[in-house]
Amino acid sequence: KKMVFDGEAASSLVKELRVSFSSGKTRSYEWRISQVKALLKMMAEREDEIVDALRSDLAKPPLETVVYEIGMFKNSCELVLRELKQWMTPEKAKTSITTFPSSAEIIPEPLGVVLVISAWNYPFLLSLDPVVGAIAAGNAVVLKPSEIAPASSSLLAKLLGEYLDNSSIRVVEGAVDETTALLQQKWDKIFYTGNGKVGRIVMAAAAKHLTPVVLELGGKSPTVVDSNVNLEVAARRIISGKWGCNNGQACISPDYLITTKEFAPKLV
Repeated sequence: KKMVFDGEAASSLVKELRVSFSSGKTRSYEWRISQVKALLKMMAEREDEIVDALRSDLAKPPLETVVYEIGMFKNSCELVLRELKQWMTPEKAKTSITTFPSSAEIIPEPLGVVLVISAWNYPFLLSLDPVVGAIAAGNAVVLKPSEIAPASSSLLAKLLGEYLDNSSIRVVEGAVDETTALLQQKWDKIFYTGNGKVGRIVMAAAAKHLTPVVLELGGKSPTVVDSNVNLEVAARRIISGKWGCNNGQACISPDYLITTKEFAPKLV
């Protein structure tokens, strides 16, 4: 029988991660880099399983998985490896006459224990991209992948369990009940990718604890077409922007067209 992940389980998970964060180990440059390198290793070694999971969940073609899910995520990891030293370096800051003769600097600090709730349309990229950002900043992380892409969700749980430091990075699978249990806890930041309806729920839950929130919400993407454009070129670009990737299920795929009355029939 599967363990029920309820409020009590969520609370003890957060406690565990707080202990780990308080020990200071996630703050070190070495720990952060080691986890990012482990993620790169995971993507290289387990590419076939990732391709299979996305084929099973979304019938996503292998090329699309390799380019958009795996390739784009690798770019994020490589950016962290390149820039992290600089990101962590304190920055000199000016002081005012009122505090003379003081000096000041801005020190980048991790926030603590953070929650990432991700979406189903790019289940790997949209899960791991915010996770690698949280790790780079020295936080402990809980990832809740989307249950609507179940093969990807269970593979993420398995792989992150194998490759990453589980004292500080964990995956919780599940749907509404599990997400609700997680949202009742006090987090230091919540990163949510998805729709506005759930975005409101996430923000309301965060407000109880004054937790800062990032909402990465799919919006409306209009395409404005002037009547004196090259019709062939415009139509092709709109088609490739809409269906060229993920069969239209990208948050930036064109959503509706705005054009002049005369030009509309030709464009359609």
